[in-house]
Amino acid sequence: MAKVKRVPVGALKTNCYLLFDKGEIMVIDPGGESKTILREIEKTEGGVKYVTSTHPHFDHNLKEKKIAKETGGKILESLKEGEEIKIGESKIRVLKMSGHTKEDNCFLGNSFIISGDILFPGGHGRTDLPGGSKKEMERTLKRLKKELSDSTVVYPGHGEPFTMKEWKASFPEG
Repeated sequence: MAKVKRVPVGALKTNCYLLFDKGEIMVIDPGGESKTILREIEKTEGGVKYVTSTHPHFDHNLKEKKIAKETGGKILESLKEGEEIKIGESKIRVLKMSGHTKEDNCFLGNSFIISGDILFPGGHGRTDLPGGSKKEMERTLKRLKKELSDSTVVYPGHGEPFTMKEWKASFPEG
């Protein structure tokens, strides 16, 4: 089962995540401080297979190319709903979302989801930036609330992880 390492980087303390299993690593949201990310990769057993981001905002993808170049990882772009990404023996499923931007990706593992700027403790990401939509965010939140179990650990784009049960309790209208 894939393990998750959270590495807050950049001025906005964006969470870069390293998903790793059986010697393979997937880097998600390398938004800044490439040296910090590379140091954490070195401490993690394995090599980088993929580099990607949850959405196209600079604080989530600024160092994608640098990390890919330094590690030999392949940048994943144009991800599709339901696509499975294999890391070691783990399968990570892509959920195409919208609301924060038109191009949000969430990454669903067995017991966790990397939500980017969709889910936050007690709420959700901004919808007032270019490409954002309050209506689409509402649809996305209803879908996640329905599809994810209470025990699913949410790894947000900024801040500490939490469970869906905690989120539902703090944001019942979502």
